[in-house]
Amino acid sequence: MSAEEPESPEPAQPQHGALPLPPGLDLLWGRRERGKRGPRPGMTADGIVSAAIRVADTEGIEAVSMARVAKELGFTTMSLYRHVASKEELLQLMWDASATGAEGLVLEGDGWRARLRFWAVVQRDLLDVHPWITQMPMAAPPLAPNSMHFLERGLEALDDTGMREKDKLSVLGMISFYTLSDARVADDAARAAKKAMESGQPPDATMMMVSYEALLRELIDEQAFPRLYRLAWSADADQPDDPRAEFLFGLDLILDGVQVLIDKTRLAAEPGNL
Repeated sequence: MSAEEPESPEPAQPQHGALPLPPGLDLLWGRRERGKRGPRPGMTADGIVSAAIRVADTEGIEAVSMARVAKELGFTTMSLYRHVASKEELLQLMWDASATGAEGLVLEGDGWRARLRFWAVVQRDLLDVHPWITQMPMAAPPLAPNSMHFLERGLEALDDTGMREKDKLSVLGMISFYTLSDARVADDAARAAKKAMESGQPPDATMMMVSYEALLRELIDEQAFPRLYRLAWSADADQPDDPRAEFLFGLDLILDGVQVLIDKTRLAAEPGNL
């Protein structure tokens, strides 16, 4: 470089704290101090979140309100606002707390497929423990710390695949969407069955207690719907449903597609194919 040539500027470094975070996220990421202790000992943000999760686990997400959580804790509703600004913020904190332990998650299995399958099963099992997550609004991808740790573990499973970073994220998003959808269907069915029972309707009178194939045999005409008819009267039509097996079947189909993408990526990177 000659004396007259200007020096190249240093690459810009990312600056943390430049963007304001939405309420809840700012608290989770340490951009806002947690509230001071309440008027009585024992009132903390973590305690409020734990109580809200207990309510959601037993009564559903629709039962969660600042008043209901305050009653669970034995405090006044207004005292909760010293620690949590709103119900929306409380939901953010609940979501993050539901994934506690993600930072230390160790994916089991040899190779990307086994580890990513394990990752998806952990996610599905969590939704069985906290089915209310499936009923939460999801206008944006989760950005809370525990969610980020879980996402990091998923990316780790794909380390040696050669896939583009953006493709890795898309794969994890697809698996998460599938997992969430499967859990949502299961939770909707459970909620419908519970509602029918509470209304005094006998379980065997509800649609969800009758197999899909049995209903097809009742409704489908062979000439109008030959393929559905064949399905309804197939040899395995009356085998009891196994939700876990159905979930893993769909998951393995997705992973088969991921393998195809990995193979295409590696083929494109070979000399002569660039």
